[in-house]
Amino acid sequence: MEHVTASEEPSAALMYHVERPIFNEGYIDSELLHRKKRTPKSFQRRIAEHLRCSSEKAKSVVFGFLPILTWLPSYPLKEYLFGDIVSGISTGVMQLPQGLAYAMLAAVPPVFGLYSSFYPVLLYTFLGTSKHISIGTFAVISLMIGGIAVREAPDSMFAVNGTNASQVVDFEARDARRVEVVVALTTLVGIIQFVLGLLRFGFLAIYLTEPLVRGFTTAAAVHVSVSQIKYLLGVHTARFNGPLSVVHSLDAVFRNIASTNVVTLIIGLVCMVFLYFIKDLNERFKKKLPIPIPGEIIVVIVSTGISYGMVMSENYGVEVVGKIPTGLLPPKIPDFSVFPNLFPDAFAIAVVGFSIAISLAKTFALKHGYSVDGNQELIALGLCNFMSSFFHTFVVTASMSRSLVQESTGGHTEIAGLLASILVLLVVVAIGFVFQPLPTTVLAAIIMVNLLGMYKQLKDIPALWRTSKIELAIWLVSFFASVLLGLDYGLVVAMGFAILTVIYRTQCPKNALLGQIPDTGLYFDVDEYEEAEECSGIKIFQSNTSIYFANSDLYVSTLKAKTGIDPAQLLTGRKSQLKYAKRDNGERKAVNHCSSVKKNAVVLLDVELGVTREVVAGPKKQMDHVYTNGQMNENNTESESEDDFFLQRLTPIHTIILDFTPVNFIDSVGAKTIKSVIKEFATVDVKVVLAGCSRTLLSDLRTLKFFCEPVTPDLIFPTIHDAVLHCKRSEGRPRLP
Repeated sequence: MEHVTASEEPSAALMYHVERPIFNEGYIDSELLHRKKRTPKSFQRRIAEHLRCSSEKAKSVVFGFLPILTWLPSYPLKEYLFGDIVSGISTGVMQLPQGLAYAMLAAVPPVFGLYSSFYPVLLYTFLGTSKHISIGTFAVISLMIGGIAVREAPDSMFAVNGTNASQVVDFEARDARRVEVVVALTTLVGIIQFVLGLLRFGFLAIYLTEPLVRGFTTAAAVHVSVSQIKYLLGVHTARFNGPLSVVHSLDAVFRNIASTNVVTLIIGLVCMVFLYFIKDLNERFKKKLPIPIPGEIIVVIVSTGISYGMVMSENYGVEVVGKIPTGLLPPKIPDFSVFPNLFPDAFAIAVVGFSIAISLAKTFALKHGYSVDGNQELIALGLCNFMSSFFHTFVVTASMSRSLVQESTGGHTEIAGLLASILVLLVVVAIGFVFQPLPTTVLAAIIMVNLLGMYKQLKDIPALWRTSKIELAIWLVSFFASVLLGLDYGLVVAMGFAILTVIYRTQCPKNALLGQIPDTGLYFDVDEYEEAEECSGIKIFQSNTSIYFANSDLYVSTLKAKTGIDPAQLLTGRKSQLKYAKRDNGERKAVNHCSSVKKNAVVLLDVELGVTREVVAGPKKQMDHVYTNGQMNENNTESESEDDFFLQRLTPIHTIILDFTPVNFIDSVGAKTIKSVIKEFATVDVKVVLAGCSRTLLSDLRTLKFFCEPVTPDLIFPTIHDAVLHCKRSEGRPRLP
């Protein structure tokens, strides 16, 4: 019987009263709950239903594959069009210089960055589910691509008249080969992402936890910054890849620092200061400015004009972008022969690219109240990369800086991205040659200023120190491993460490003994709360973890340590006491010249626990402190027989309740361990019961054949309070000899 009462006064607490019998799992399963009757579907029927085609199912598949069909027919022109136009132009203006700059990171000529800023963006408009992310080139992915391109096509392969480092390098042949490698890598990444999307692996990104991703991207910012120092100084050094590449790159720069081009350095520093000032201005007055000031395109246009007018490439030795072909290149089939060498790297890039895109997409979706489909995002990214690779692009993902611009300038739908790609197309087709005199130091300045947002992630360290030491460890391991070992090996190490932290959490859970809050059915840690009082003769043990092969032994040892009951030690003590009792009895018989009495063994069955004890007849030695039925009696007189001695309790605890509320799953090893615990504690007359098991956990226990003698469903209770009341009542009954 349950009812709710409330006082008429608004400040009065809402009260509820429950009157019901004490439930155990045996009663619940047989009397209280009745499962719904369901006819299981055969495998053939499930396959037939899955493959059955209908108009509604076909429509659902088409709309799921092309999300643009769900929103374009109802697109509100008056409300959204102006904002999307402004946002598209702003994002496109920003995408132009970033495309040129990030192509340098990818170790390919700058024009391929423009191609990568057009084709994938155009395709994502039709395939993507996020309305605000800007697809295109991104620094982290570009740097990973560049490392692979340099590894597969190093300068030494294209040295003229020998392989000595001092020889002249055939840059045209080298760049052509690197483009082939990058395009093949992009094709493979697209295939991997598409297949993962079809297999519904959209959840894959959850294994890249946020601290891991932020530490990894911060490390990538370090790699990118170091790689751009040589362009900023105008020095020529080799590009390093692999472990300690950051150290080798810095060493090479400092060895050649005497050859710094002063004009190049001045141009780069001036551009960095100007870009930082514009970014700060946009941030300070973002609410007042209708659109952000396009600092990057201003820098590109002005520096290109000055470089062209002063002929800096010839007069001052300033390195420039060079030839940019006008128009689009014809499609070309990638080189499939390099796939075996690229697969591990492609998988890493596919996962990292997707995790960056889906995290940004979910952030904007939560802010604007719509949903994104992780599986469709995988399919969209996969098709964008795969189909675009035939048109000479490299791997793309969502850009944080451009996505923020697209959202803050009033973008409402993917139309903004479509307009941005059209703007890039106009530049490639019509005026691409204009950017040929652009100094590369300007692109380096654009890249380094755009990395400031990633360096702000260093603020995570003090924040995580205050909130979660384990997540701080993941962040630091991800950062230092990626900086020192390279982004590929660093990512593997970081993911492995993140998985180890999950194992660590199960190996080091919080363990507690619970006590009751008086006059309530609530139970809390007795070490933390003054009001929590332990029940007489009952120990309630809680371990905040699931029980499986890796921690089952630890669970048992912690249980014994917390409750202070070790059956093995107690039985050893009992045998020792019985030995002394027998010796004293023998001495007494010798003194009194009594005839020896044959001792008969009597086997007693504990009807409640199902265990046997061997009781030996005979007198026993007097004991100063003896526990009887949970109560300690001091200075007991000598018992009349060893039967009485053996029936006396070895501990004042008669019941242990295992709180299984935090237990999410249990395997066969864990189930056997709990069953052995119940049997072991029964040998010292301590009953072990379980409380708070979920229905899923109970189903697992039944599957694992957990419920067989001496363990029955009557030992399982739905709540701790049910278990406590049952144990108090059972202990109050007369004990059967």
